[in-house]
Amino acid sequence: MSDTKTKNKKTAKGGRRTLVTGVIGSDTHIVGNRILSMALEDAGYTVVTLGALTPADEFIKAAIETAADAILVSSLYGQGELDCRGFRELCIEAGIDDILLYAGGNLVVGKQPWPEVEKRFLDMGFDRAFPPGTRTDEVLDFLKRDFRARDEGLRKAEP
Repeated sequence: MSDTKTKNKKTAKGGRRTLVTGVIGSDTHIVGNRILSMALEDAGYTVVTLGALTPADEFIKAAIETAADAILVSSLYGQGELDCRGFRELCIEAGIDDILLYAGGNLVVGKQPWPEVEKRFLDMGFDRAFPPGTRTDEVLDFLKRDFRARDEGLRKAEP
């Protein structure tokens, strides 16, 4: 996204960034997502919370309708990897290919080394992936850094 477009988007929203959050697929585990949404709101973001059992295309529709700056997908039931396949492609098809994408939670079945899981999500087009137990302040820090990087014309901040 160009600097001008980003600045105009922020100005149009009164300087607040809009984030879409929800629990993807057939997952009903909502508590962690609600805690994250409250922390995001407390940090000054406008949060559109979709809740549990949300299909991927609903995240995309909500992001378009609200001119969201980021989508944060959570999953706890271990099927996040399956539910998130093709997510970036759906964004591209919908014309929001530059949206910031985060995924977090218990994203895979079984115990797998986190660096391998993270790499798979980055390869799927997510900008960040977070393991179970990630603290909300860590997510907030990455959002702040990634939005700052985008304001400077970069895709995301360095890890």
